[in-house]
Amino acid sequence: MASTFGNNIKISIFGQSHSEAIGVTMDGLPAGITLDFEALSTFLQRRAPGHSDLTTPRKETDEPKFLSGLLNGVTCGAPLTAIIENTDTRAQDYSNMEKMPRPGHADFTAHAKYKGFEDVRGGGHFSGRLTAPLCIAGGICKQILEKEGIFIHAEIAEIGGQTKDFQKVLEEAKAKGDSLGGIVSCHVEGLPVGLGAPIFDGVENKISQAIFAIPAVKGIEFGDGFQSAKLCGSQNNDAFYYDETGKVQTKTNHCGGVLGGITVGTPLFFRVAMKPTPSIAQKQETILYEKAESAQLEIKGRHDPCVVLRAVPCVEAATAIALYDLYLDAKKEG
Repeated sequence: MASTFGNNIKISIFGQSHSEAIGVTMDGLPAGITLDFEALSTFLQRRAPGHSDLTTPRKETDEPKFLSGLLNGVTCGAPLTAIIENTDTRAQDYSNMEKMPRPGHADFTAHAKYKGFEDVRGGGHFSGRLTAPLCIAGGICKQILEKEGIFIHAEIAEIGGQTKDFQKVLEEAKAKGDSLGGIVSCHVEGLPVGLGAPIFDGVENKISQAIFAIPAVKGIEFGDGFQSAKLCGSQNNDAFYYDETGKVQTKTNHCGGVLGGITVGTPLFFRVAMKPTPSIAQKQETILYEKAESAQLEIKGRHDPCVVLRAVPCVEAATAIALYDLYLDAKKEG
């Protein structure tokens, strides 16, 4: 099981939802980068659980402890490793997961792949809890990119098909013991022309790979995305022109800032679809492994009625990791 990403910086995420700690190692960070720990803590708190009655009541401080890679708050060139201790675990809530898989979760596929040796507590290594170390790495990459004038901002676009009154639809779903999915939109300003490459190393490819590290993600579209399939070329094409400074611009941005896998210089824009939280407070049909028969399951534990609320910084983090890796590619090319 290798949970790694990147060519120039290598991000390795480790731990399980109910293990003693979760963490990340970042290899390839340049030496001499001063980190803003207060800004990183604020970023991590946007993802942390227990801050609303519409998120899981699990209480975790999510304050990272840096084990290596820093000297007096500055990167020293060695691999940077940070951990977050898991303090509010309740393994007993998952005692029957070894016998029957939860619908919508990775329980069954993990059981089939790892022959029953997988950690089922809270989803183990498949848990959304692992987005906390993702946000450590992403928060650091985000800080570095901002120093280069590149800014990433994500926000909730939809929840349960609604574009407003999110609290109302969430409270209604929660009262029914159900959950909702939604859409997160992401904009990136300040990207230079020329990041990325055709075929396998395109900007969309790299961002998509990183975004799918967020467990609930089921789809991603850049620019007009699937809507562009309904347009004519005359409607979808972005006309070029020179502005008053002699810089090439486009009159529209249907492409979302990327052509041929390479940044155009216009704002990068994409949307991420996230499924409803699969753990719901309703009886569900499943199977019992040992008897090879159907069964009913009533899930216990503490779960988000909608992961979208806490996924916004995760989208920013994954985007920052992918873009910083591509940015380092461009610097090597000169």
